[in-house]
Amino acid sequence: MGDGAGIGPEVTVGALLDEATAGRCRPIVIGDAGRLRKAARILGVDTEVVAVDSVDDAVFTPGRINVIDLGLLPADLPWGAVSSVAGDAAYHYIRVASELATSGAAQAICTAPLNKEALHAAGHVFPGHTELLAHLTGTGEVSMMLATPAMKVIHVTTHIGLIDAVAAIEPGIVERTVRRGDRTLRDSGIEFPRIGVCGINPHAGENGLFGYGEEDEKIVPALEKLRADGIDAQGPLPADTAFFLATRGEYDLIVAMYHDQGHGPVKVLGIETGVNITVGLPVIRTSVDHGTAFDIAGTGKASSESMVEAIRQAANLCA
Repeated sequence: MGDGAGIGPEVTVGALLDEATAGRCRPIVIGDAGRLRKAARILGVDTEVVAVDSVDDAVFTPGRINVIDLGLLPADLPWGAVSSVAGDAAYHYIRVASELATSGAAQAICTAPLNKEALHAAGHVFPGHTELLAHLTGTGEVSMMLATPAMKVIHVTTHIGLIDAVAAIEPGIVERTVRRGDRTLRDSGIEFPRIGVCGINPHAGENGLFGYGEEDEKIVPALEKLRADGIDAQGPLPADTAFFLATRGEYDLIVAMYHDQGHGPVKVLGIETGVNITVGLPVIRTSVDHGTAFDIAGTGKASSESMVEAIRQAANLCA
């Protein structure tokens, strides 16, 4: 359900009452039943929110939302404000979802947004869902992939500062990231994925004119190994044209070197339909590609479109 003070409860209710969702999967919310009922009233929808003790207790009928209710939120929790209580609850929602998925009781996890400040205030110091799930599943390294109808982007580094990102990029992590992306696309039915790999500097360094040879040092050795293994990884590409080429159909996947290099183009193309997929976990995990939107939380204005799409992609990955 994400952070209960944000739009997570609203987009969750909206997505689960979408007719398409019911035809794709059997969804069970890990969250707070009382908060979901408040969200339903705010949205003005007629639904039955039913607390269940386990996955096996869930009953799937039109208009019913099943929730494993952890009961961690106070009834008077304000909307749109950072709360350590909500941050702690969001952590435990993910912990329980991870346990269900790793045990096989659930086939995929789809997450509503959490608030990093609230999460940290509760003592859970993780940059976000991606790193938290890696910790909970004992996974050493994962990648963030953003998927939109126009293109897919996987990130070499994510939630670290730009200077730290450049320092962290090295041939090994570039190679592993590309391999995870290639495998994910092959698993989704693309037999020979075409992968465009961005450079770090403007114009991908333009043969040493910009930067200090980072492309030749950190990216080119990885691409040589990947191509030797039959992976179609092209680059380093100037990032200002790579995304345009992807939207034109020339690449199935773009590899971004750092957070905003990949997130910016995706969000311009359509944050409402963007989905975050964590690649490399032992479980399937997708998420909305937006934040908690405290400015509109509790108003009924939030769109559930990204949540519907995230659920769709999670269900497809299970197939």
